[in-house]
Amino acid sequence: MTTEATQLTFEELAALMKKAAGVTVDPHELERRADAPFADFGLDSLGLLGVVGELENRHGRALPTDAERCKSPRAFLALVDGALTRGA
Repeated sequence: MTTEATQLTFEELAALMKKAAGVTVDPHELERRADAPFADFGLDSLGLLGVVGELENRHGRALPTDAERCKSPRAFLALVDGALTRGA
């Protein structure tokens, strides 16, 4: 059993932001500025909701409702990774 599917990376988050919201961001910049608000990267609440939806479809389960209210990449990854790990 692998755990890679339960660990969301900055690179994957950047790809999801592009796919779900059309926001292009360098994953290294996302990681370097992990505590910056999503708005600083051009991602609004509707875009984050799209990212949440993509992840829910990918993993076949609902994420906590707090996921769509996260303000920064670090907070989002911590919440999502925790939820996916508990659900594994």
